[in-house]
Amino acid sequence: MSENKNIPAIEMRGVSVGAMRDASFIVVEDVNWSVAAGEFWVIAGQEHSGKSDLLMLAAGLMMPAGGSYKLFGNDARSFGEAELPERLRVGFVFQGGHLFNQLTIAENVALPLQYGQNLSPDAAALEVQALLELMELAPLADVTPSNIAANWRQRAALARALILKPEVLLLDNPLSGLGARHLQWWLRFLDQLSRGHEQLGGGPMTIAATADDLRPWQNARRKFALLRD
Repeated sequence: MSENKNIPAIEMRGVSVGAMRDASFIVVEDVNWSVAAGEFWVIAGQEHSGKSDLLMLAAGLMMPAGGSYKLFGNDARSFGEAELPERLRVGFVFQGGHLFNQLTIAENVALPLQYGQNLSPDAAALEVQALLELMELAPLADVTPSNIAANWRQRAALARALILKPEVLLLDNPLSGLGARHLQWWLRFLDQLSRGHEQLGGGPMTIAATADDLRPWQNARRKFALLRD
């Protein structure tokens, strides 16, 4: 956890967000957003309103076109290789999962351990297996993503984001296209993470998710934001 809990996990002041494919094209501007450790945010907006771009910026995967953005109190513009540990405190789930089809589900989930902590496949195997069991993915461990349903691919992408036990979890439209049973699983599991899951570090996890529809997310413990125009 962050040493100073008074420092926001995410802090944006007057931020302008460029499009992922063309950073010179501004899709969101004048963003003032502060996310305290342990908060659960849901950001809604119409399609092409810039939700995904904002989330990519929050993850440190893009730089702001204007304004200031701090991640764990550090200016994101100064991030380089030395700041990799700071970036690894953030987990990101892409809409649709973005898994590697040539790898099995277990191999996809193991990737952050191999690259972020330089673990061998054998050393990562126990941690991966425990997480797959927690998330009901163990029967699919040796299957490639193209051979499982989209509901399970999305859950595997969540497992990959959680394997490093991040302090902040960012999810791009995670409920999109889910069946009713899977949707309810996601809502319950994310609430568990928000309160603190003993198998994933124990402390409350800071969460921000984007959504096309706020109705499934209604909960008194969550905070909501809307991208307008």
